[in-house]
Amino acid sequence: MDKREYRDDYRDKRLYIPGPTEVREDVIDEMAQPMFGHRMDRMTDLYTTIVEDTKEFFDTEHNLMVLTASGTAFWEASTLNLVDENILVATCGSFSERHANVAERLGKNVDRLEYEWGQAVKPEDIRAALEEREKHYDVVGVVMNESSTGVRNPIEEIGDVVAEYPDTYFVVDAVSALGGDYVDIDAHDIDVIFASTQKAFAMPPGLAVCVVSDEAYERELSKDSASWYGGFQRAFDYYDRKGQTHSTPAIPVMLAYRKQMKYMLEETHEGRSERHREMAEYTRDWAAEHFAMFPEEGYESQTVACIENTQDIDVAATIEQVSEEYDFAFSNGYGSQLGEKTFRIGHMGEHTVESIEELTDAIEDVAGL
Repeated sequence: MDKREYRDDYRDKRLYIPGPTEVREDVIDEMAQPMFGHRMDRMTDLYTTIVEDTKEFFDTEHNLMVLTASGTAFWEASTLNLVDENILVATCGSFSERHANVAERLGKNVDRLEYEWGQAVKPEDIRAALEEREKHYDVVGVVMNESSTGVRNPIEEIGDVVAEYPDTYFVVDAVSALGGDYVDIDAHDIDVIFASTQKAFAMPPGLAVCVVSDEAYERELSKDSASWYGGFQRAFDYYDRKGQTHSTPAIPVMLAYRKQMKYMLEETHEGRSERHREMAEYTRDWAAEHFAMFPEEGYESQTVACIENTQDIDVAATIEQVSEEYDFAFSNGYGSQLGEKTFRIGHMGEHTVESIEELTDAIEDVAGL
């Protein structure tokens, strides 16, 4: 592609996409602090603060790392760290399918438990797959929030099922949900759960959070090979010895994270989830009045609404006009399967019911609803 020079005259758009999302101004301002070295005591103060604050927010006793990465990195790392041969991945949309593709590219034997897009993964199907298929699975992988379809999978119940198989580890992609949808990580035997902070954490892109059980950590220790950058042993042993990351982190983004996590602690895990629930319920009610929800009933996401275009509006044109007239940005359906058949609203991060209502009013105006 030819170069397209970055300019200085772009209009700001309020983000209602499935991420990145809106960031507080004072959180952004934190990134303008003077630079310091990643092996200084100041870095230890910063990194131990964000790690321990995040553990407090999630009320977890598990190991936790914050690395300079997208959450995508932990698809790869968890597969390398935990899978010798076989992995079962429940696929119900684009991102869960991508998880399976990553494992295949890493040379693992991947079995898919396939669902039609819009349907949710069922715990009883996971149990049947573990009992009836004539092989041992090192890992069961499930996406918590399939943002391509707006489905929220019941990872708590699935975790309870996988816990009955002690030599199988449960890996959860919570990239677009964690921080906006309550989950009791420790209570449901989730071995690895990870997220990107530019989603429900309401942070600039650049960091990923990963929570790892002691059992998963010990599993990696017993293997002959593991991920280098996302290795559990490297990350947690270095933290225990130095209180820092093993490789140079994005210090300015971590400064922003420290500020944002203080806000999240003040709101609490439960309070933040409740606010997201209220936004999700408002959006579903609005969709029911004008369109329809795309996900299976009872399994709708708490952070991303995928709305079926039952009125056959021109989705692309509506998005463009709302952007031009209101400076609001929302998303079309994901990929060729859902592009004009659905559209998506990210009600996550620092949004409120009132700010989501501003967007839906704009859509109504532009689409003539």
